[in-house]
Amino acid sequence: MKSIFIRGLTAGIFTVAAVAAFTPSATHAATAPKCSNAKLIVPWKAGGGTQVIFAIFEKIVKQMDIPSKIKMVTIPGQGGNKGAKEAAKAKPDGCTLFAIHQSAVTSYLNGRIPFHYNNFETVALLTSTPDIVGAAKSVPWNNFADFKKAVLAAPGTVKVGATFGSTSQFYWLVLQAKTGMKFKFVPYDGTRERMTAILSGAIQMGGLNVASGRKYLENGDLKGFAIASAKRSKHLPNMPTLKELGVDMIYALDRGIVAPKGTPRGVVDYWAGVFKKAAADPSFLKQMDAKGTGVNYVGPDGYRKWADKMFSEHEKIAIEIGLWKKK
Repeated sequence: MKSIFIRGLTAGIFTVAAVAAFTPSATHAATAPKCSNAKLIVPWKAGGGTQVIFAIFEKIVKQMDIPSKIKMVTIPGQGGNKGAKEAAKAKPDGCTLFAIHQSAVTSYLNGRIPFHYNNFETVALLTSTPDIVGAAKSVPWNNFADFKKAVLAAPGTVKVGATFGSTSQFYWLVLQAKTGMKFKFVPYDGTRERMTAILSGAIQMGGLNVASGRKYLENGDLKGFAIASAKRSKHLPNMPTLKELGVDMIYALDRGIVAPKGTPRGVVDYWAGVFKKAAADPSFLKQMDAKGTGVNYVGPDGYRKWADKMFSEHEKIAIEIGLWKKK
């Protein structure tokens, strides 16, 4: 097995410098869409990390003195793919935007959807949230070494909650490939359902992050064995990184905004500027820091390069673990 190491733009927690105003690219004039409120589709249920983050964006953008703002609409289901399909077929007029992360790629590689970032215009890459190896408080293990030993001794028996075809499963598939462990996956369509299951003990393991799991980890309702980041979280300083434990793996959820394919570049630049300014808002930065989420604004062209690189990395890993055969 070749070394599996997802880096992308997630090798650390980034903070974007505050920017007083947004500017379009040098070669394109930013053009506002012909709608007072663009629909921002979030393909997950309320209460999940993605919905919470973009609800904060929505609030900040609403306070801006700009001709077109955003109205968040949640369209959950099918592991995020129901919302993706809705966004993909929308008119490319700048009045529909889509909140996206790597699940678009993992769903494509799982054969659950026939497109990924290639079916959208990239607008802005915004935040990065590293994953935590989470466990129910009832499990008998108190550290990663004991957990790994138990799973290796009884492969396919430890229940892990995940949204099938999404990053919440892909993360554990990579961990399997890196360590030799083998899990029993139990489907849950969304962070909230998965959190409820792990808190109740219906499953033994599940992916967490600082935003969703910090209070439960601190009060002992959940256990956390490692974080998949380049360095320890300042919010959970006693939790080791996977790299410290000998697993060469960094994995984070990188959230951004895309628009339907064919959306005019001027309109894309308009929205890129709006989100650049929102991402630099001091209150937003403070809230993201509290959630253990890094802010790293990248504009349309850089975001496209990032998406292409990220897809290649995920495709390579999917081939290595036997999930995907290149067409």
